[in-house]
Amino acid sequence: MSRRRTLGAGALALALMSSGCVAGTSGGTSTAVDDQPFEGEVEFWTINLKKNFGAYVDGLIAQYQKDHPKVTVKWVDVPGQDIATKLLGAVASGDVPDAVNLASSDLGRFAPSLAPLDGLFKPADLADFQPNLIEPLRVSGKLYAVPWYNGGTPVGIYRRSVVSKAGFDEQAPPKSYAEALELADKVYAETKVYGSNDVPGPNAAAVLRYYGVELLSADKKKAAFNTPEVAELLESFKKSYDKHGLAPGTVSKDVRNYPQTLENGQLAMGASATAATLVNIQKNAPDVYEDLVVTEPVQTKTGGYLLLAQQTVAIPKASKHQRAAAEFVKFFTNGANQLAFCKLVPIYPSTVSSTKDAFFAGTGGDDPMAVARRVIVAGLPKLEYVPLGTSKDGELAESLAEAVRAFLQGSKSAKEALDAAEKQWDDALA
Repeated sequence: MSRRRTLGAGALALALMSSGCVAGTSGGTSTAVDDQPFEGEVEFWTINLKKNFGAYVDGLIAQYQKDHPKVTVKWVDVPGQDIATKLLGAVASGDVPDAVNLASSDLGRFAPSLAPLDGLFKPADLADFQPNLIEPLRVSGKLYAVPWYNGGTPVGIYRRSVVSKAGFDEQAPPKSYAEALELADKVYAETKVYGSNDVPGPNAAAVLRYYGVELLSADKKKAAFNTPEVAELLESFKKSYDKHGLAPGTVSKDVRNYPQTLENGQLAMGASATAATLVNIQKNAPDVYEDLVVTEPVQTKTGGYLLLAQQTVAIPKASKHQRAAAEFVKFFTNGANQLAFCKLVPIYPSTVSSTKDAFFAGTGGDDPMAVARRVIVAGLPKLEYVPLGTSKDGELAESLAEAVRAFLQGSKSAKEALDAAEKQWDDALA
């Protein structure tokens, strides 16, 4: 894992930090797919992969074309920040790619323009995907994308020399955010090392879900989090922030560059961190890395772990080569090819067969990275990918996080922060 390369920023950031969303309607039926020939040019868009992984993608395309001489695959790699704009323009013009890599956070706005995949993928074609990752990509019973890769299960990361002074038990790490914040408060009291950046984190909406908070009304038209119970929950966050269990920099909007981190030695723990955090620490702070204990992360009320987003592959409805595109997508996202990609970069597959390979299943030792890989692979079936289900999930999540930041900094009361976030959500959903 430590030898794997860093994925392009646009793709990895979306995989690890975006809020997931799938919305839209069935949007009518696709063109006469049964009459389409399984031949011709398939235009395939990816997100920011050519620079670091051009050889991998080119190799798959070459193999596929060798096995399917009547199909030509045209690969178009799009910068991460441009993918949504470029695809919107393509949909408007009708000149669409035949298959496109989309982060789940972008699926909501595009679902009406995507082809339902149920007529293109048989149950056997979908059998290897983790059920908990593919089922959320269905809308009104129809499948609009297949999963590709993701950031994996979160892990708990603790600096042994620091948290041990606060009574941390490696065999019984915090199971909830409440327990984690209690430990973080004790850590600062005993060591004067800041606890964590876990709240509000990259997605305050996800943190509230760990507490079992319902964020939306059943019809997805109104915010549902503005309750006395959630106000009380925010008050508990504020107490931890004031005690420095939550680090001062946790209110930063730039969650990729927190002032206090495990890497720079100013933080003691991350109760729900990503594998990429470990990769960075191992590379940039080997002394800190040697001091780390890796455990299972905090859990949701149902005993799972939230996945904020995943990378998917979809087929636009206006494609004239849907059958050929579907066959290529089946090949591109199959277990063997996902495994090969995971060997190049610290990402995790959506296919069950990939996790049974010795690369994942055969990991031994007590090195932090080895332990993390075991924790992540064991936790993949417990990942809970539960998108809000709107076309504006990212916008909603950020407005809620901003309200929490304002409250922690003292510019708003808990009620004022929740009122402001509720209004933003209701206006956006109207």
